[in-house]
Amino acid sequence: MTSSEQQKQQTALIVGASRGLGLALASEYLKRGWRVIATVRGSGTPLHQLQPQSGDRLEIEHLDIDATGDIEALRQRLDDRSIDLLFVNAGIAIDSDKTIGQLGTEAFTRMMVTNALSPMRVIEAFDSLVAPGGVIAAMSSGLASVANNTDGGWEGYRASKAALNTLMRSYAARQPEPARTLLLMAPGWVRTEMGGPGATLDISESIPLVVDVMTAQTGRGGLKYLNRLGETLPW
Repeated sequence: MTSSEQQKQQTALIVGASRGLGLALASEYLKRGWRVIATVRGSGTPLHQLQPQSGDRLEIEHLDIDATGDIEALRQRLDDRSIDLLFVNAGIAIDSDKTIGQLGTEAFTRMMVTNALSPMRVIEAFDSLVAPGGVIAAMSSGLASVANNTDGGWEGYRASKAALNTLMRSYAARQPEPARTLLLMAPGWVRTEMGGPGATLDISESIPLVVDVMTAQTGRGGLKYLNRLGETLPW
């Protein structure tokens, strides 16, 4: 690769890429020639298996998204870097079959922290590394839409992802100007460990389209809540 090609190569920071949708995001960006910095909580993950064929384009960092010390340490390690895409992928679903009245306090708190609070902490910590015209995105869900909630179900998870959307809107309102594109992405119901075997989409039917949408939105500025087809979802 020539020096000019290295300068043009774009960099993505993908938080939460050890498996599932985050792993697929890292893999897709590597296929498209990007440099990827991806985080995991442990060692020997499926992400590590991508390194041999990715060379120096894949950097793996340790991060527990719920540990503020980990966030601060990674921010210091990446202090001199410039990234074109920050994507925060975090989501846990606990006792999704229970109503909010049946859901335990600890389970509800864990989902709120991991699905809403921690992603926003990461965005607040790393946003200054995102180049002007770049993208800051978080993995939301179609279940986060309050307007579309006509069937109920997954009540604690829904609430946590709706909270993420609300916090992202507050974050967007605080920005002095829409220099970066802010995206809340709903990938669809995907067959992952959390989505389960009955989900309607394979990862290959979701994540490449998610990446296409984010690519198309780059440079447009402002906040949008979109699905994998680029359609705007009602808040």
